[in-house]
Amino acid sequence: MIRIVEVGPRDGLQSEKTTIPTDVKVAYIDALSSAGLQEIEAGAFVSPRWVPQLADAEAVFQKIRRAPGVTYSALVPNLQGLERAVTARVDKVAVFTAASETFNRHNINATIEESIARFGPVIAEARRRRLPVRGYVSTAFWCPYEGRISPERAVEVCRRLADAGVDEISVGDTIGKAAPAEVRAFLELARTVVPVERLAMHFHDTFHRAVENILESWKMGVMTFDSSAGGIGGCPYAPGASGNVATEAVVEALKQAGAEVRVDLAALAAARRIVAPALGRR
Repeated sequence: MIRIVEVGPRDGLQSEKTTIPTDVKVAYIDALSSAGLQEIEAGAFVSPRWVPQLADAEAVFQKIRRAPGVTYSALVPNLQGLERAVTARVDKVAVFTAASETFNRHNINATIEESIARFGPVIAEARRRRLPVRGYVSTAFWCPYEGRISPERAVEVCRRLADAGVDEISVGDTIGKAAPAEVRAFLELARTVVPVERLAMHFHDTFHRAVENILESWKMGVMTFDSSAGGIGGCPYAPGASGNVATEAVVEALKQAGAEVRVDLAALAAARRIVAPALGRR
């Protein structure tokens, strides 16, 4: 069965300029919780100077109604963020790096090597606390600064994350420029290094190829996909990234292709209606 990781409350909202009230975020997540999603990335425990939109992560996690069977995850950059996440009773944490050195420096002011060394203690402590860990690899296909990223470079970063002890690796097409042939080339190599069941794909829809790339990934054996209800959000550190692929589009396309997807589109629509006014959209 397909597993959808709903990233709207974190990756979707992080680049929004209008401050979203905490109670709206809570109602939004509660509505998503009734949609049959297996995982919702509900926030990030990062410095408010980096991402002021997510400064209320503790309050959000304290107030949401946790649905049985739903994993509520959060992004953490360091041990301090992990401690905040543990206090907030987060079910799963995520660390992040990139396949592009230039993007990594713009994003977190570190080389790829430095970033992996930096979150090594985070992974170790999370495992000690029996918390699952996801690792994000941004710019795995194209970088806004370096151009095309070879599959070999991206797969090497995935291998480093796997060796570091992450449970799952989310591979990101950060500027939405990947084509199905590039996705296929990456996965043909990646699945020789990391079991395909430990891979998730995270596509942005800048060039309207995200759904096509998801279907190609599914054909290659991937069963986990990141998406955002209504296509909200993108990456504030990637010029030209227009936003995440819409969860609704992913669900419809996979169902039509014959995949088993247990997500309620009506519940997703209800969640959209809660957050849209706060974003200044219809």
